[in-house]
Amino acid sequence: MTSRSAHRLALFADRDVLHAMAVAGAACLFSAGLVYLGYLVHVLRVARRASCRPQHGNCVLLFGKHSPQGRIDHDFEARLDRAASLWKSSPPASLVLLGGGAPGEVTEAELARAGLRARGMTDDTPLLLESDSRDTLQNLRNARTLLGERMRSRVTLLSSRYHLARCALFARQLGFDVELCAAEPHLRLDPRTWLRLVGEAGYVCMTDVGARWARLIGHRRMLARVS
Repeated sequence: MTSRSAHRLALFADRDVLHAMAVAGAACLFSAGLVYLGYLVHVLRVARRASCRPQHGNCVLLFGKHSPQGRIDHDFEARLDRAASLWKSSPPASLVLLGGGAPGEVTEAELARAGLRARGMTDDTPLLLESDSRDTLQNLRNARTLLGERMRSRVTLLSSRYHLARCALFARQLGFDVELCAAEPHLRLDPRTWLRLVGEAGYVCMTDVGARWARLIGHRRMLARVS
């Protein structure tokens, strides 16, 4: 079993995650799927409407992507291309590269740094690396610690269009003021992207419904997972 698979298995075996899944599943079941459909529409809307040119963010958070044996896929390449384009047109004060990796392998943040240097960024570019996380929530929680007081200003979340709704949900739960930046110029609705959107909608549904339920019943431990 890979370290990524082990991480996911541990995550979905957690009793608070299972609690959230059960509540979200019940909400979807008793609404005849309308709750899930609402989240799918939301994820799709965010993916379609996200801008490629942030207006206010002085700090860009670039999300990495799983890269086994250091192999960067098309989605990761698109994120790097967008980050390099932003830097050339209107450089932010800082760029935070997010993402860890399996033990003994190059991290996603390190791969992003190498990819950006290959795209023309110099060694004196103010990059911050967060190389300890294995998922989106950990990305943002560690970035919050890394940024400290700087997170009080608006930050730009840069990722693939299908991923942005989840990024925004977690970031706002963690207290970030955010704007979104899409890696791709537009949303291409091919079968692969639809599968991504369907999965993201399920993840966002579970997280948001679970958090709302936890606030309703005053479940502090569950809330601490996303705050």
